[in-house]
Amino acid sequence: MNSNPAHEPPSGLENGPSSSIITGLPRHAGADSFGETVSFVNRHSELIVLSDEHNRASIAVWPATQGRVLTSSVSGPDGLGFGWINRELIASGEIREHINAVGGEDRIWLGPEGGQYSIFFAPGVPFDLDHWYTPPPIDTEPFDIVAQSATTVAFRRAFPLTNFSGTRFEVQMDREVRLLSSEKVWKGLGIQARSEVEVVGYESENKLTNVGAARWQEASGLLSLWVLGQFQSTPQTTIVLPIRVGTEAELGIPVTSDYFGSVPQDRIAIGESAVLFKADSNYRSKLGLSLQRAKGILGSYDGQNRVLTIVQYSQPPEFAKYVNSAWKMQDDPYNGDVANCYNDGPPSPGQAQLGHFYELESSSPARELNPQESVAHTHRTMHLVGPEEQLGAICQAALGVRLEEIRAFNQ
Repeated sequence: MNSNPAHEPPSGLENGPSSSIITGLPRHAGADSFGETVSFVNRHSELIVLSDEHNRASIAVWPATQGRVLTSSVSGPDGLGFGWINRELIASGEIREHINAVGGEDRIWLGPEGGQYSIFFAPGVPFDLDHWYTPPPIDTEPFDIVAQSATTVAFRRAFPLTNFSGTRFEVQMDREVRLLSSEKVWKGLGIQARSEVEVVGYESENKLTNVGAARWQEASGLLSLWVLGQFQSTPQTTIVLPIRVGTEAELGIPVTSDYFGSVPQDRIAIGESAVLFKADSNYRSKLGLSLQRAKGILGSYDGQNRVLTIVQYSQPPEFAKYVNSAWKMQDDPYNGDVANCYNDGPPSPGQAQLGHFYELESSSPARELNPQESVAHTHRTMHLVGPEEQLGAICQAALGVRLEEIRAFNQ
């Protein structure tokens, strides 16, 4: 990760299962508490909970949904769960046709979503919602557990995919989720630990391997790893996108903001070194950062619950190609986003929205791969809860934005 290039490998992975599989946690008064969420989901499936030695910093991992991190807490079962989940869909047991958005803070997808090399559209169909389908291996099918310890769990799954142009891929996905110690969280941030700030941090290391007989080539389409996190939004939640400073002539536009039409001016503020974006789940909108502007870090601040969230992701320093996921035939299919964020809202006036959440996302480069070659991507999520004075200092140091600026933007 460019903000923390050297992190220690997990230990004890070869020692076999030692983490807890919780099946009957008591319900808690807060509907969005970590323990209540784990208890609810375990009535329908089975989660693996990884916790620190004090049973405070905790994450819930769901093998049946590609090993996603569903939610997390800085203070154990009674703490606020930071991940958004779709309770209605989970409880129904229904398998929906186009996508099964059950939620989660760190889920693995593959790109591109749209264009001539899309894996979400069958060959020759229109690029519209009626013909858009999430491939089952990254939507409804489980990944196999291949190793487990007290703070890590590793998964694997092999499957075929065919893109819009008719190219067939034989892929293997390897994914390891690690709960980080508080020391590793502070070291990764490059900030001295604050005693009054509680933290939970974890990372997913994801690898995509060509297990077929043919080389993957640009001319017939490439794939990329894509990690998306869905978090609970509040009226006081703001996304922060640090960007590289430079003119448009040097680095291109600061941010792509027209995915679903123009974003109203009161919902976005574009500064020289950062973009602020409202994440109140009241207006459907999405932003994207190019390789020239992205800095390997994203964040958000929830002023209602005093939660600072920071996401770091691996981003190669050299020139790389990223898939373009726009829903159209593309002139430049390898000039896509490195990172994205999304705020949910009604898709059109009077229509129901998916949920009260926002997303922080990152992608790997797309590379030509010979048989048995791989591309990898690491995505790290950290939540910090504590006094605003201390969170403000961390926010400015990590994201380059003061909390006073965020509060003023949200008024």
